Amino acid sequence: MRALPFCLFGLAATASFATVDLAAAQMKAAPKGQTAGPEIRYFTSIDGLMDGNADVILRETRQGKTVTAATLDVCYPAEKGNDRKDRFVATLTVNGATLSGATQTQVDKLPVTVKLNRKPTGDTFEFKGQVMVGQTATSLTSADNADQSEQEFLESHASDESIAAAPKDFIEVSPESVAVKIKLEAALDFVRSLRGQNVEVSLSSLTVNCEALRAGEQVINLAVDPERAAEFVAKARSYPGVTTAGWTVGAIDMERTVRMDAAPWKSSDKIDRSKVATALANVLAKTMAATSSGTTWDDETGKLKLTFKRPSRVMPALELTENVEISAVVSPDKPGATDKMILWVSTPAVTTTDETTGSKLALADSPATDEEGDPRDDNGAVAAVATEFKAQRWDADKAGWK
Repeated sequence: MRALPFCLFGLAATASFATVDLAAAQMKAAPKGQTAGPEIRYFTSIDGLMDGNADVILRETRQGKTVTAATLDVCYPAEKGNDRKDRFVATLTVNGATLSGATQTQVDKLPVTVKLNRKPTGDTFEFKGQVMVGQTATSLTSADNADQSEQEFLESHASDESIAAAPKDFIEVSPESVAVKIKLEAALDFVRSLRGQNVEVSLSSLTVNCEALRAGEQVINLAVDPERAAEFVAKARSYPGVTTAGWTVGAIDMERTVRMDAAPWKSSDKIDRSKVATALANVLAKTMAATSSGTTWDDETGKLKLTFKRPSRVMPALELTENVEISAVVSPDKPGATDKMILWVSTPAVTTTDETTGSKLALADSPATDEEGDPRDDNGAVAAVATEFKAQRWDADKAGWK
């Protein structure tokens, strides 16, 4: 699947490559014997804080080898055994090898004091000291810490976030997968507003992680019926605190997706769900040597669930039953007006049960995809679907439809 935030703290959030280029130009232009301008360096591997669970970034401003200013950004678990995070950013006073400062945490507003001793050890640095958060003191001893330039830091913290506000098609992003980036202070009210709406919220996206705390923005991931997604995205953009809304990566895998003319599969400008479900269930039943046992559309995500039954090949005399489940997504091939549709079909999930009359076997079974299960599970289903729907397949080598 196509794999889907970039966030820095305090002063680092405003740094740019232009700053790095300017600093380099100043150093190059400095006459011999004249001290170059200030340099920004980062430490990102300082360990030992909060039982080793803290994400620590120390930003130093140096004049030559002398540290003139420093900022310590620490994000850490707010509670043991919980994913909730808190964070503090302390501006440190530099007194020789000692860095000290005080602040409060971003979420719980706990008082923080920091005192660190910094010691060069060849090409690396050692830090020792203590950090007090509320009534909890943590001693720190961290050796062999290498620093990095501002450009190296920015590159290593490059964003992998993918929100397409206006995708030209649903190739890099999925039609049912929507993401909303919103200011932290507005996120709770936004999520509350989703109650009663036909959308599915990703539970993991509700966790405010370190990236969100540092950016001051959170990304909420949702699944929405593709036919309602554009309307939802437009409405979300008008919500207070929302900075970006659009489509992101989701279920769609192009290797298991076909594209066809929309007209035969629509009724009154809407997808004819009954016709699609019937045709898809019939062709999959044939390819998997199974009998269709049900089709159900999810009103929130617009996904179609198809279920099938077939005899198990495990000890055939036992007459066990394989239950096969497949998900599908049908959607316009891009936002806005289009005469094409795409249809994605998942790999099968297969479980085996004893459905004979009388006493039954209790079987320990778990769903298996076609890569690890019976070779009959898939049996060229996508190719068969393409034929049935008179559709195109995706050509990965040419990155286009064939």
